[in-house]
Amino acid sequence: MEVFTFGITQLVMSFIGVVIGIVFGALPGMTATMAIAIFLPLTYAYDLTTSLFLLLGLYVGGISGGLIPAILINIPGTPSSICTGFDGFPMAKRGEGLRALRIGITASLFGGLISLACLWFFTPPLAKVAINFSAIEKFLIILFALTIIAALSKGAMIKGIFAGFLGVLIALIGQFADNNKMRMVPDLLKVDLRMGFQLLPVLIGLFALVQIFQEAETGMKEEHQKMDLNHETRGFSFKDFNGQWFNVLRSGLIGTFVGVLPGVGGSAASLLSYSQAKSMSKHPEKFGTGIVDGLVASEGSNNGLTGGALIPLLSLGIPGDSTTAVLIGAFMLQGIQVGPLFIMNNPEIWRAILIALGLANILMFVVMFYPIKHVVKIINFPKTRIYPVIILLCTVGSYATQNGNMFDVWAMIFFGLVGYVLWKFGFSIPSFLIGFILGDDLEKYFVDSIKGAGGNLGTFFSRPIGNVIWVLILISLVYAFYDEYKTKKKTRKEKA
Repeated sequence: MEVFTFGITQLVMSFIGVVIGIVFGALPGMTATMAIAIFLPLTYAYDLTTSLFLLLGLYVGGISGGLIPAILINIPGTPSSICTGFDGFPMAKRGEGLRALRIGITASLFGGLISLACLWFFTPPLAKVAINFSAIEKFLIILFALTIIAALSKGAMIKGIFAGFLGVLIALIGQFADNNKMRMVPDLLKVDLRMGFQLLPVLIGLFALVQIFQEAETGMKEEHQKMDLNHETRGFSFKDFNGQWFNVLRSGLIGTFVGVLPGVGGSAASLLSYSQAKSMSKHPEKFGTGIVDGLVASEGSNNGLTGGALIPLLSLGIPGDSTTAVLIGAFMLQGIQVGPLFIMNNPEIWRAILIALGLANILMFVVMFYPIKHVVKIINFPKTRIYPVIILLCTVGSYATQNGNMFDVWAMIFFGLVGYVLWKFGFSIPSFLIGFILGDDLEKYFVDSIKGAGGNLGTFFSRPIGNVIWVLILISLVYAFYDEYKTKKKTRKEKA
């Protein structure tokens, strides 16, 4: 068992992750998911516990950095910052940009710490329940996780389901474990695809190259107006949080709860928290004019996602969003299986995750709060200089996947093109990724369940816990279809 020790290496890795994450979050179009996918190859050089400090630093920094462009130029750096600009930008326009930034940073810290507490308290008991799962329950849990695809594909469910099952199909390429026979592999690629496509080139292609292709299509336009922070009409004071503590707690808990729900996403957390703050406010008419309540609600909730999304990941093996789906890759690359037995089998790694997440939130606050006047210059970095460096990192990372195999570089480019085509035709890239990640386990637990029952399909309805999961699957699908119906109905009304 790996023994975790905290030292200067972990501190430096967390700091680097937070700083790079802030850069990715602050540049519109670049996300925490993209940052983790690009820097995942670096985890080969370190043990998993040390790597987690880098990856969770990227996660927290990427979510937090989105508030900078949202407040200063009214362009959310990340989807979870969508409501931050509603009140942050009006504050900046009236000369309170620095104050708005520091309020948002402080609310982000509190939201992150609330979600960390929830992760600490709720993950172990959930995992203890899941320890009793047989192959049947594990298959049904993965099937339940695949219903995330329906939630992620709001407004285009058929396309989302197609993308998800295409991901499952591609995950099955390679050698079948039961008889060692190759399937869906041409003779020319039998050596390279013996074990199927490696996860890392797929991740990098889908979340880094696709973004670069999208930017190349639009010409990487830089049209940001600069905000002067040198002439503030009102400075920040911690008195700004007087009367906001219930708002902070509510927003952090909403963000955590939404993070636990697979596939819902950061923008939903931000919108839900903002609407709750507005409906419970004594002055709802002031929302959207530059009120502290709205800014706190948005930023408290989006950092609440960080711990919340890790709860289903670590206790059940279900990714809460596309970022935690990429984090599964880090565990898989180190040979660690997330799920019900994760905490019991890896107590040191569990402790490292808690410390890394707490440290990342504290470092995010330190890195952003006082030097914010200098940090905001990030949004002026020209993409034409950043993206060539990213392409280089992507290529080197993919090449290093199997001790220097050029096939993985071609695989990265191939999945970059696949992702770009999916995006162009309105298919969900996260749905494809979730299908690809869960495809192997879906097949494995299905085969194990059928073997154990002598080929009787009724075994999937023979266990009480399994029947509870079936109910959850049905509820998830019914809600997804109802949400799809409401979305299409609203779209028709807007067109009319």
